[in-house]
Amino acid sequence: MDALVVYESMYGNTKQIAEAVAEGLATRMPTEVVEVGSAPGLVAEEVRLLVVGGPTHAFSMSRASTRQSAAQQAPGPLVSRGNGVREWLASLRTPSSALGSAAFDTRIAKPRMPGSAARGIAKRLRRLGIRAVAPAESFYVTGTQGPLVEGQLERARQWGEHLAASFPVPAS
Repeated sequence: MDALVVYESMYGNTKQIAEAVAEGLATRMPTEVVEVGSAPGLVAEEVRLLVVGGPTHAFSMSRASTRQSAAQQAPGPLVSRGNGVREWLASLRTPSSALGSAAFDTRIAKPRMPGSAARGIAKRLRRLGIRAVAPAESFYVTGTQGPLVEGQLERARQWGEHLAASFPVPAS
């Protein structure tokens, strides 16, 4: 596998974006998409690109308290029910110095709304020594529980294609 997309999602919006990004990546490289609760603690050496995303909660990545609040508001079970991206990144190990990364989030589409989980994710990936291949990207929902703003899935797929195009195709 060349690309690994790891996501955290409460209501399913971030999951949809992660799958669309993976679809775009898969046009040029083998790609796997996993929910953060199933994500490996050690990134395999065959992974060249790590893409990590989550919902923006209280202006940044989710925390146990914001996930509990989301669960109380949810009409059904949450997609990500355990630890989130914040906790996963705190224990992540990466063996490859050639690993590239990209970060994304979902957030409410309101002008001048502060905060971004993607920027926090990107900062933590940099602290792990993983180079960013693109600026943090946000995708928008119409309200706390969504749905996604029209056109966001296509934009996510195109972003995935753009990320994949930034990597040379290995010789066979």
